[in-house]
Amino acid sequence: MRISATLFLTDETITPVRLARELEQRGFTGLYLPEHTHIPVERTTPYPAGGDLPPEYGRTLDPFVALAQAAAVTERLTLGTAVTLVAQHDPIALAKRVATLDHLSRGRVTLGVGFGWNREEAADHGVEWRTRRDLVRDRMAVMDALWAAEPTAHDGEFASVRASRAHPKPVRGRPRILVGGAAGPKLFAHICAYADGWMPIGGRGLAESVPLLRAAWADAGRDPDTLTVVPSAVQPTAGKLAHYSELGIEEVVVQLPPAGEADVLKTLDAYADYTV
Repeated sequence: MRISATLFLTDETITPVRLARELEQRGFTGLYLPEHTHIPVERTTPYPAGGDLPPEYGRTLDPFVALAQAAAVTERLTLGTAVTLVAQHDPIALAKRVATLDHLSRGRVTLGVGFGWNREEAADHGVEWRTRRDLVRDRMAVMDALWAAEPTAHDGEFASVRASRAHPKPVRGRPRILVGGAAGPKLFAHICAYADGWMPIGGRGLAESVPLLRAAWADAGRDPDTLTVVPSAVQPTAGKLAHYSELGIEEVVVQLPPAGEADVLKTLDAYADYTV
């Protein structure tokens, strides 16, 4: 089992450079970072986990800037997002940012794709909530067009791009793409259409949902051996990891606290047995 890590890196936590070095030295596979550009103070959208929204949501570092720092001080560490809110990005600029990071890190990028939960945050980006999933699908198609080996156009309902020269290209043609979200036919349709797999949060219910995703994947004509499932924000135990392994899962992203250096390193010490 490959063990990666995620946390809310902020202006008050351990730095990306120190964290990345520690993860690679301790045998972790990757670092995955979330994103929120801002959290509107006047918010009616409830926090999905219940209760008050933790303060780190409004202090999150730009994941691509933080991952660029991580790339510069590591050689093997996977550099991922968990997740990128694609609807809140210009897809042409995002394609360039992802391809540049992948090029400079020699092919180490995993792009986690999410649809978001905070209506007010999305609205400030001009996102129509009802159609945000279709918007994401179109923007991913724009990115694929820009990553193509030859100039390729995309003319969609929500996003378009002319056939263009756009370099650098991702090292392997496109980065690994994992879609986050709750299990269901809508999510699985997105995964099968343009992704390499699924990044569920927490990993609950996978015994029921992974077979359904595999069936949808096969029905879409995708190669069964290529589907990837990477549970994220997991509080690990030996039993959980064994259960995931039985489901054919090969990588898990464990949760670290949004804390200073001492507390994060203490948590890494506690997870040491899982990376052996």
